Parts: sequence; structure tokens; C-alpha cells
Amino acid sequence: MMKIIAGLGNPGFRYRNTRHNIGFRVLEAFAEKHRCRIKRKAFRGIYGTGVVSGQEVMLFKPLTYMNLSGEAVGEVCSSRFGGKSDLLVVSDDLNLPLGVLRLREKGSAGGHNGLRSIGERIGADFSRLRVGIGGQDVSGDMTSFVLSPFPRRDRPLLEDAVKKAVACIEVWIEKGVREAMDRCNRPVETS
Repeated sequence: MMKIIAGLGNPGFRYRNTRHNIGFRVLEAFAEKHRCRIKRKAFRGIYGTGVVSGQEVMLFKPLTYMNLSGEAVGEVCSSRFGGKSDLLVVSDDLNLPLGVLRLREKGSAGGHNGLRSIGERIGADFSRLRVGIGGQDVSGDMTSFVLSPFPRRDRPLLEDAVKKAVACIEVWIEKGVREAMDRCNRPVETS
């Protein structure tokens, strides 16, 4: 079966650089590194395929908006491309400090509407890579926070997190979720 990496985000230019679109950003960085073009339309999203470490992969971006991600991801998982045992979902997490990664084999949505939507559609037993966007100290409207861009001062840490997430996905593809968890679930080093 083909490995499916789904990066979550919202379609459209106005959301492009927002915190909520870190899943798209990681997927785009992965695609660029592995020369995979995400251009084909199907399953209520866009996707590209390629080979990484000898394994066929599909890179998928749902275009259903975040809260309905399960509709698109569910269609992919019920297609000929693969099932949820071969799925890794990349999303933002406002409960993690900026740049911290958390890979899990399965689990709850943790308040994330995209993960909740996917869980409602296919069940909670799919791998998920959460990328911290630093909202744990924010009070007030969380929707405004996740739909706002990263400030300039956070961009170096953000770019480092994207590179680490890409490396984590590579380990997940080549060695499996357990090895990837051992390597990726480490705190961010601060200077």
C-alpha cells in the first residue's frame, strides 16, 4: 500500500501563512525536498505521488477547509491509494510551544477541529504529527490566533520546526511510527 501524508490547512491565499496552515507548509516543504508536485485534483483536495526511501507516497492537501478535513481524508483512505494504517496527518497544535513536534500513533483530537473531523470519519487510530504553534499562553479568541500569520520574530524557529517535521515524516516512511516517535518527540533546544 502507498503511504499517505495529509497536511491540514485552509485553502486560499488569505490563509496561506497562518498558524493553522502549518500542515500545508510542512507538506509543501516535504514535496519540494522530494521533488513531488502536488497538482492533481481528486478526493476534495489536491495531491501528488512519488517515491521516498523506496516507498510509494501520496502527499495530500484537503481543500474542504479545516473543520471538514475528514470528508476529504476519508475519501482518500477508502480509495485504492491506501487505508488509515498507512496515513500520517500533519497539523498545528496551539497547546504545544512553537516548534515542538509530537508524533502519536493514535489518539484524541485534543481540541483540533480538523483532527476531530478525521476521527469522526475514519476513527482515531491513525498517526498524527502535531507541530506546536505557541498558543498555550494566549487568552481570548483562539480562532483569531490560529488564523493569524506568524510574526517575523518567530520565523527562524518556524522554519526549523518545518525542517524537523520533514525529517520526522521521512523516518515514519522508512522506519515506521515507533522509531519516528523516538526520534521526533524531543523538546526544542533554546539558546
